[in-house]
Amino acid sequence: MNWDDTTDTDAAAERLVGSVADREDQAVEAALRPKDLGEFIGQEKVREQLDLVLRAARARGATADHVLLSGAPGLGKTTLSMIIAAEMGAPIRITSGPAIQHAGDLAAILSSLQEGEVLFLDEIHRMSRPAEEMLYMAMEDFRVDVIVGKGPGATAIPLELPPFTLVGATTRAGLLPPPLRDRFGFTAHMEFYEPAELERVVHRSANLLDVEIDTAGAAEIAGRSRGTPRIANRLLRRVRDYAQVKADGRITQDIAAAALAVYEVDARGLDRLDRAVLEALLKLFGGGPVGLSTLAVAVGEERETVEEVAEPFLVREGLLARTPRGRVATPAAWAHLGLTPPGSRTGGNGQQDLFGT
Repeated sequence: MNWDDTTDTDAAAERLVGSVADREDQAVEAALRPKDLGEFIGQEKVREQLDLVLRAARARGATADHVLLSGAPGLGKTTLSMIIAAEMGAPIRITSGPAIQHAGDLAAILSSLQEGEVLFLDEIHRMSRPAEEMLYMAMEDFRVDVIVGKGPGATAIPLELPPFTLVGATTRAGLLPPPLRDRFGFTAHMEFYEPAELERVVHRSANLLDVEIDTAGAAEIAGRSRGTPRIANRLLRRVRDYAQVKADGRITQDIAAAALAVYEVDARGLDRLDRAVLEALLKLFGGGPVGLSTLAVAVGEERETVEEVAEPFLVREGLLARTPRGRVATPAAWAHLGLTPPGSRTGGNGQQDLFGT
């Protein structure tokens, strides 16, 4: 299983540092979204390349090439799709792969598109195979064949489509079949944000939310946001609530730190579940290796929750390693929790212990 999939969406959505958007996130993001590439923060290379693609299309008076955006949730794929439509002066239609289970579902959407319209297809890798095969022809030839009838009497009726731009978004680009991936004229991978970029995101969002925040306060929130703007905006809203109730409404570094301590988000962005996994691994199993199922039982969570919700960030932060023998804590994990690693395990044969000492 993969952390980017949505098999454990409910568990991820419950977390303050989860990257899956809940209803509140979606409502707030709609108000905070930048309207053009100039307002969009971060993803410098992607913005530069996409700007060239859109400018060239406008200069030719043509529809923009199909665009594929990949990357973890919360990095701005939906926002970029809306910016593409705005930059091209075109309407946008939004749907998702799981919503298209039959070729007829896709045909109905495609046949109702206007010329130049942008079709945003989120989680495109989860679209059904028959719909996927229909999309090949639609993207390349702007035509689909609608099958009427069944069996030997079935007839394929060609349906011409107006030129449109497909923007596909995926958290798992490797699951896209090559024929589909190759039909996109522009592909981009969204990277996690640097703390300085997230500080700019926090300042911009605070201004739109009419929240007073200083530089140190924004840096405190950015440092705990896991490189993800969606998480930064969510933490900002929770810190705003704390500042309004416990202080004078202004967010400083001390206020931000105190607020996030209440919500159990530590200085590196780890929450209760993350720390529970690390503490079990270190205190109960001496740093590992330990099997995933055993670790999940020790934490009191489902195996999938530990594997898909907690582990990806711990691995990315260099706090945990997945090995053939099981999960192993790194020296950084011991240091983060303020614990001392076990003494050297070097035996008489001179072999090193798990930490290479």
